[in-house]
Amino acid sequence: MAANQNLLGYRPGGTVLYQLSGASKLLFFILVSISAMVTYDTRILLLIAALSLLIVQLSGIRFREVRFVLRFIGVFALLNLVTVYLFSPEYGVALYGTRHVLWEGWGRFNLTAEQVFYLFNLGVKYFCTVPLAIVFMMTTHPSQLAASLNQLGVSYKVAYAVSLSLRYIPDLQEEFFMIRKSQEARGLELSRKAKLSQRIKGNLQIVLPLIFSSLNRIDTISTAMELRRFGKNKVRTWYISQVWSGLDKLVLALGLLIVVLTLALIVYNGGRFYNPFV
Repeated sequence: MAANQNLLGYRPGGTVLYQLSGASKLLFFILVSISAMVTYDTRILLLIAALSLLIVQLSGIRFREVRFVLRFIGVFALLNLVTVYLFSPEYGVALYGTRHVLWEGWGRFNLTAEQVFYLFNLGVKYFCTVPLAIVFMMTTHPSQLAASLNQLGVSYKVAYAVSLSLRYIPDLQEEFFMIRKSQEARGLELSRKAKLSQRIKGNLQIVLPLIFSSLNRIDTISTAMELRRFGKNKVRTWYISQVWSGLDKLVLALGLLIVVLTLALIVYNGGRFYNPFV
């Protein structure tokens, strides 16, 4: 049961986000993600991050349901920020054109306010996109998303591929937990009692059987679809289909507004970066 609580996939619910079309949520996620990736303006990034956290609250998703994923992403984000600093500790200085030293290190490893500000913006980007991705995956039924994409003009083959990908993510996670439990039953310690290096090495050993199992499953699904003559016709009907509502249009308008605001700030700043040091 504990493992199932950590699976990242669709879960039925009754909040307002479940009433939205899968296509409108996908378009909103794409528009906001592009805005967050393009700009380094702290003001719009903080606005998007606050909006993302608000959407998480509206979705009804609890922290314990996604804590495994959040911890994994958090470690990855931290490693990314540390790596950026180690490879280019003065990159912020080159970007913003000033240099305010906060801590004198050794050699070229000094900590400047400009570098901290740049790394802060990088960190905020994770809060802009990760919550939205989690909400999208956990509140969107894969079949309903495929039907919505097909309504937008996307080929039903592509839409069905997206649907299968979303369905496969929780299965992949569940299989990972099952393999890990099997390894632990054979005496391989992968819990918190083991050393970090031992846990990393043990989890890496799970990847190989997981890859082979995934390839076998893909081959089985492909064969089943071919036997059912999938792709023979140019169009198809959908068991789950949802007509766009006024709320869907409002969500899309909000995503477009964020894009327009991002572009306006880029023009106003004369570039993608907001510089508070001038």
